[in-house]
Order: sequence, then C-alpha cells, then structure tokens
Amino acid sequence: MSITVYVPRDAVALGLGANRVARAIFAGAERRGLDVTIVRTGSRGMLWLEPMVEVATPEGRIAYGPVTPGDVDSLLDAGLVNGGEHALRLGKPEEMPYLAQQQRLTFHRCGVIDPVSVEDYRAHGGYNGLDAALKLDAAGIVAQVRDSGLRGRGGAGFPAGIKWNTVMLAQSEQKYVVCNADEGDSGTFADRMMMEGDPFNLIEGMTIAGIATGATRGYIYLRSEYPQAFATLKEAIVNAKAAGYLGDNVAGSGKAFHLEVRLGAGAYICGEETSLLESLEGRRGIVRAKPPIPALKGFLGQPTLVNNVMTFTAVPYILEHGAKAYADYGMGRSLGTLAIQLAGNIKHGGLIEFAFGITLREIIEDFGGGTQSGRPVRAVQVGGPLGAYFPDHLLDTPLDYEAMAAKKGLVGHGGIVVFDDTVDMAKQARFAFEFCAVESCGKCTPCRIGATRGVETMDKVIAGIRPAENLAVVADLCDVMTDGSLCAMGGLTPMPVMSAITHFPEDFQQRGPMSVAAE
Repeated sequence: MSITVYVPRDAVALGLGANRVARAIFAGAERRGLDVTIVRTGSRGMLWLEPMVEVATPEGRIAYGPVTPGDVDSLLDAGLVNGGEHALRLGKPEEMPYLAQQQRLTFHRCGVIDPVSVEDYRAHGGYNGLDAALKLDAAGIVAQVRDSGLRGRGGAGFPAGIKWNTVMLAQSEQKYVVCNADEGDSGTFADRMMMEGDPFNLIEGMTIAGIATGATRGYIYLRSEYPQAFATLKEAIVNAKAAGYLGDNVAGSGKAFHLEVRLGAGAYICGEETSLLESLEGRRGIVRAKPPIPALKGFLGQPTLVNNVMTFTAVPYILEHGAKAYADYGMGRSLGTLAIQLAGNIKHGGLIEFAFGITLREIIEDFGGGTQSGRPVRAVQVGGPLGAYFPDHLLDTPLDYEAMAAKKGLVGHGGIVVFDDTVDMAKQARFAFEFCAVESCGKCTPCRIGATRGVETMDKVIAGIRPAENLAVVADLCDVMTDGSLCAMGGLTPMPVMSAITHFPEDFQQRGPMSVAAE
C-alpha cells in the first residue's frame, strides 16, 4: 500500500531545505522498501516549524517539524509512515493550538492540497463558488460581494462591492480584471503563501469577478521577487484551462475568461493601482491623477477591476456559503476575516487568519509567543512601512479599520512587525522617510522632495542638532506630504514618522552634543 507524505514547496520551506528533505524521504523509503508518494503542498503558516512534513494515516494527517535532511532516517526508523512517535512529532495539524484557534475561511486549503492539481482543489471544495456564481446573473454576484461587507484587503479598505458594481455598469466592449499581487510591504507574505499554496482560489475568484463585471481578460501583476509563486501560478493557469475553467467557455457556461501572469520590475509604487496599470501597459510605473478612476478608465483606457490577492480569494467562500456567512465574522464595518502576518522580533512568526476584532496583544502573545529575544515588546508596526508604530498601551486596540484609524493607525495588508526594547525609534522614523525617498515615483513634489528633506532633517535630530527646531520642521514636512501627495506613498509616510515621535519622544531628545557648527 502506498503511503502519502506531504512536504511543503512554499518559499520559506524551500529556503529551509524542503527539497533536500523530500529527496531524503524518497531515498530513505526506497532503501527500506517502502512505497511512498510525496505530495508537495503549500505552507500552513507556522513558519517556525518549516519544513513541516505530514503523513496520511487512518486517523488523519500527522505532522513533524521542523525537519532537516539529517532527521529523516530517524523519522523513518521511528515509523514516520505510520505516524510513529518521535521528538519532532507534532500531532494532527488542525489540533495544534496555533491553527485550532484560527478562523480559516480563505486559507483552509493552504498546506493541505497539491497547489497545481485541479482534482485536489475540487475535492476540497474548490470551484463551488464558481458553480454558485454561474447560477446567478451579474447583479446577483455583485450583490453577494456587496452584502458580505468585503473590503479591499490590499490596504485601502474600499468596499469591494461598490468597485465591482461600477465596473459591471460601465459600458465598454472590453473590460479587464487585474489582480494586484505586488506584495511589497515589510512583514507581509499572505499573497505569496496563497499563490504558492492555493493558486486556484485566486484563479476562481478572478474568474467570478470577470463573469460578474463582463470582463473577459484578466492579469495577475506579480512582484518579480516571487519566482516560486510565478512558476506555480503559470502551471495552475495551464491546468485550469485544460480542465475547462479558463478560456472561451468557462465550466461550460458559454462565458469567456482568459488569464495571464505579468511580472513587475521591483517598484514598491506599483502596489498603487494606477502605477500598476502604467507598468502593465509597458510604461514606467508612475501614479496617475484621479479621476478618471480605473473602474471607468483603467488598463488600456477600458473599465478595469483592480483588487488585491486577498480580496479575490475571499470571493469563492462568499459565493459558496452566501454573503451572510462571511459577514457574520468581524465587527462594525470590518466584516469577514483578515490574513494577519506576524513577523519581526517574534518567537512564532507566521500566517494567522482571524475575524476582525482580535487585538494586537492577543496576536503577539497568544499566537506569536512574545519576542524571539525574550525582551519586552516596545513597538509594533501594523500595515507595512507606511503604518504607525504602536507602543504597549495601544496593543489592546482591535484590529479593525475604524478602531485602528481612531488611534491614527491603519490595518493595511495585515502585516504586523514586532520590535523589542532595543529598537531606536528615531532611526525607524528616518527609515520611513528614506524608504519613501527611494521608492517614490517622483511625479509629485511633496513626496519626491518632502521625503528627501525628511531624511536630512532626521539626520540632524539624530545628531543632536537643535532637535526641537528640527522636529518642528519634520512636522511641517509631514503636513505637506499628507495634504499634497498624489497617492498614499507620500500621503502615509508621515504616519510612521509622527507615531514614532508621538509615542517614543525620548528617542528624539538629547541624542548627542548640541552643535550648531555641526550643521
């Protein structure tokens, strides 16, 4: 009888030797005369346990990790193929507290299925959402998305149903669906994990979007730093087309939807939708002035629906189970679940899917296990490099669009980066300006010049040169950038800067000899 062993092909697992582990299992099983089939999966998101190997047993899957090639012989000798006892044995993954506490609506297949097998995807509920969508008219599909309360998961939090409805009502012979997979925020990896572990979920979500809006062509704009995701997506698209889920006659519906993957060139600004469209059209990624909005005049001047990976991948669940089932999760105007990515100085970094409303402290302590260094948490940045730094007294803030905004923070793409008490917040504020200066597209003066002046002024503060006066200049620069920038690149850069100054003022005062001559 063949035994099935699951070894992840996620980028993190590969970086930690998953391919060598898979080869060692195959060779070790062959030496022992064991009939083993190895299935390469995505990651379940417990990154500190990667590579996490699982084996199918009559009682369910049993996990072991983190596994190195040197562990394989002892695992096989201990009865790995039967779920035998071993120091690395973790038990059933779904019973592990980190996973058992989560509310996985979007990521429930990640780490479970072969990511490029249509059959495996269907066997685990895949394409049920498309089947349900094909029983509705376009307005009915859009109504489900609207009533679910789904908001753009890329950072802006704009109601998805409104955007879908705008594109659906737009009059044009050609419309497009574009997925923003240019995941550039620090501490974020949910998009990558989804595309590497369950790419058909994204393909299905985009296909539903195409049918709802009347778009027959779709593009996934993928950051070039994700080669494994690129290869997996391309293979999945070929397989989806071969199985009749892409092409001129999607699932026998008579409706067409064609999909391609396009690689970006490494510009953070192309995470902004209009810059992305400029790049997709073959030009330099520069922000477009709005209006017109992309929903009316987007790719090649045609109505275009632009959503993030996490937005599209929430859609199959909504169509399969209904808008109310999704809206029952969350709080206030933040409905459904959020893919939370925990990184930085954290003991248990990884992917957490949970309903809006969980607090930052619960995420860091209950899931993350505190800092890796064992030192106290001093600052937490939420929402990527343009997000605010929160001190300890704000860690009981619920992760919710409105609650975070009330504390002058943002949810963003759900990335959380933890810092212990050794962090220098003045240097973090400087980094925010430097990041903006490097990544600005240069189109608008407040962002292009403001960030550069910000770096220079923060250098004076750090050197102890008239800190009070120079911090006043920083505040003025931040006001200009917030009010005058064309997009969120310059408009949100002041958020990390001012939050660092507000919550950690001691790091900006009396840093060195006060010297006018030093200027």
